[in-house]
Parts: sequence; C-alpha cells; structure tokens
Amino acid sequence: MTQPRPSTSMLGQAVRLALSAVSARPLEPKPQSAFYTEPDVIPDEPGTILRSEPARFYIDPFRLVPAPARVERIMFVSRNRTGAPIAVTGTVLTPTRPRTKRADRGLVAFAVGTQGMGSQCAPSLQMAVGREYESVFISGLLARGYNVVVPDYQGLGMPGVHTYMSRRVQGHVVLDALRAAQNFDHPDIPRNGPVAITGYSQGGGAAASAAEMWHEYAPELDVRGAVAGAVPADLELTAWLLDGGPYFGFLGYAIAGIATDYGVDLHDFLNDKGREVIARITEQCLFESLRAYAFTKSATLTADGRPLGKLIGEEPLATLVREQRLGEGAWPRMDTMLVHSRLDDVVPFEAGRALAERWVRQGARVHFAPGVAPTHAAAALTSYSAAFRFLNARFAGRPMRANTARYLSTLAGPENG
Repeated sequence: MTQPRPSTSMLGQAVRLALSAVSARPLEPKPQSAFYTEPDVIPDEPGTILRSEPARFYIDPFRLVPAPARVERIMFVSRNRTGAPIAVTGTVLTPTRPRTKRADRGLVAFAVGTQGMGSQCAPSLQMAVGREYESVFISGLLARGYNVVVPDYQGLGMPGVHTYMSRRVQGHVVLDALRAAQNFDHPDIPRNGPVAITGYSQGGGAAASAAEMWHEYAPELDVRGAVAGAVPADLELTAWLLDGGPYFGFLGYAIAGIATDYGVDLHDFLNDKGREVIARITEQCLFESLRAYAFTKSATLTADGRPLGKLIGEEPLATLVREQRLGEGAWPRMDTMLVHSRLDDVVPFEAGRALAERWVRQGARVHFAPGVAPTHAAAALTSYSAAFRFLNARFAGRPMRANTARYLSTLAGPENG
C-alpha cells in the first residue's frame, strides 16, 4: 500500500523529535542481524549485489513517521583503498508517490555525514529505528521524486574499523553504491539511467572524492552532477579547528580511521589516556563521542605533549594525511557545486574555497556557493534548498553557471592570500 506523504509540519516535528532523542542518550552497541555477516566469498566486480532484504526507514525516533519510500537494505561489492574487493552495506530507497513526468525518476547517491565509528552506527541501522539525523534531507530527495541510495561506508554495519575520512575508499563506496542500485533490477531504476552525487561534511568529502575519480573508476555511470557541502578537503587545516573544541570527536575519528586503514600503530604516539580514548572512540556513535570528548585538547593525549596538528605534519603520519587532500592532480569531469559557510565551526571555510580554486585551475566546472549560516549544523540545513535546485537543474539538462578562478581568489581572506 502506498504510504501517505508526510506534510511539512510533520517533517519539522519529526526533525525536532529525532534531534532531541539522539542527543538525550548514547547509542549503545546492539547485536547485529545476520544480514551484516561477512560473506564467505566476495566477487571481484564492484557494484555486485551480494544480498538484500526489505527494511524500514522512519523519520522520527518514535517510529511514527515512515519515509515515503519502498526501502531495501543491500550488501554489495566495493573496493578498499588499495583496490581489493570488500563487502559494504547500504539502503536503496524508491519513492512511493506517483511517478513524475520524467522518463525515470533519476538516482541520487547520498553520502552521509559523520555517523561515528562503531558498526552499530551504520545509516542503514539508524534509518530503521528513526535515528538518522540527515533523514530530512533524504526525505526531501524522495519527496522530489528521486530514487536514493545511501551507502554505509567501510566498517559501518560490517565488521572492522570504519575507515573514516580515507579519501579513496569513501569515493569507491559512493560510486559502487550507484552501480549496486542500478544492478538491483528495480523497475524505477534503469541500469543506464542518469545519476547524481551529494553529501555534506564527511559526506561532502566522500561526494567530492567520488566526483574526482568518477571518470576513471566508474566511467559507465551517467553522472549528471555532484554537490558537496562543507568538504574537509584539507585535514591538516581542519585538525587545528577541531582540536580543543566541541567537535574534537571528529578529529579522533579521523586519526583512528586513517591510521587503521594504512596499518599505522598509534601506540607510540599516544600516552595511556590517548590510547584509551582511541580505543573507546572507535566503538562509539556520533553523539556519544561529542558528549564524552567535547573540548578535549589533543596535547593531553600524545606521548610527547604535542598537539595532533603538529604530529600529522611529520612522518609517518604526514604522508597519510596529505594523501587525503582533495584537488591534488584530480578534479571532477561533471558539473559540481561546493557549498560552504564562512562561519563553519567544524570544517574551515578556506578548506572548501581552496578546493574549489584547485579544481577550477585544473579545468573543472565548479559553482562555489559561500554562505554565512552560523555553525556547521545550521549551514547544513540552509544548504538543502541549494542542493535540491542544483540536482533538479542537472537532471533537467540545464546549464550550470560556473565560478572563475579569479572570482574564487577574491573570496580568500587576507591571511590566506
């Protein structure tokens, strides 16, 4: 039976309920279903569907407002940072509202923002219990008639440590999620239909990485555009803003995720307290970590008392961190929009502006949209309408107004030249 489409007031109420619920108590690890068990054999072909099952997606934590979509949980093949096949999970959402006038609805890969590090933090699990904090944006895509695929990233849902902010694997997973959704044999998702990519914060980094590698990694996909918000394109720059602030947990995630992905033992860099923090943080979800480690100064966690911003500027961590920098000899071959608030308190504005300039100087078609919304979270909410307009225009085949390198240079602050 077709689900009723939730009204704007219902969505607003659901958002308030979801945010209050997820911030009120920690997300404790829960037993995983058999669905998330690692398969015995993983095929080599990215995008191959390994298993699927019907699922639920509630917009609110009381499970009163179901999303207007048919929901399927999937496990599919992607590739890790080195190119080896891995099993990743995600969710395919197809609107239950009547078909639009377009020949097909269009498929959007939504790369989620920071969920946490524990396997229980997977968006496919959080959506099922109404605790996915980006549910309103996902529901907005569905309300506009788009099919949506939401990947879980490596290490979320599945066993292993989440490779948080590891650039290549995040890009692989986003592109392979599009492949998997098109391989799902759903009548509303044609195998060769048009697709787009979007995400904010960690998701903005994943979307930007996917945009950069699309033409080499998944050229068969008909990608019409990518929109990425608050992209942490420069982790060295971002580390200094996060250290000692309310969002220190993000810095802990990045150090743990990247070190694990590259096989670097952090033991010698951290003191006893630091080792305990990293061990705990890799098992936590977002709001647990924000409560536990807000305003932590990384110098209190390191063996020699230096902040992490200093340590990641030296080997062996320096090379690892520099490899995550976007726009270094790579740029998107599709129309791309970058959104970033000047008042972002998590990802420095300069990280996004400089990425746009690096891309444009290499030949990319980029529209950079600076904003002034206060805080990272508020900027996410105000970016939704711009993202929807961008996606609508790309699927409609309308041209995008790109920024020039000269214009982007004028946005740089005096301290940045």
